Amino acid sequence: MTDTGMSPNRPYIIRALYEWITDNQLTPHVLINASVEGVEVPERSIQQGKVVLNIDPGAVDSLELGNDWLHFNTRFAGVREAIRIPVDAVIAVYARENGQGMMFAQDEELESDSKTSIESGMDDNGSSPPRKPHLTLIK
Repeated sequence: MTDTGMSPNRPYIIRALYEWITDNQLTPHVLINASVEGVEVPERSIQQGKVVLNIDPGAVDSLELGNDWLHFNTRFAGVREAIRIPVDAVIAVYARENGQGMMFAQDEELESDSKTSIESGMDDNGSSPPRKPHLTLIK
């Protein structure tokens, strides 16, 4: 609980963005800070301390967008992997096709690094999306 007596809004916003993106038949991706304690992703997928993951229903199994963790199973280079991510490690949620989504506030150093990673436009398979993400920083 925060000092306002309310639970954090980040997990609710992640779920809302995921639903919004999938309802519009687009591909939801999450940008993750891989250095946050508890992040379980394949080491080979991490670039500059971050990883972009495709969380489209067709790309993952058993997706859970919980209040504390994101859990799902997916394949990397044909190998099935269990992915576990603390909600606090989520930097951004956006649609691959048009970059629409949202970036979450981070500490200053991470925030500037995150913008650089998002603006580079790399997705989880190393290809570039058609446009730069149009993300909004929330605090």
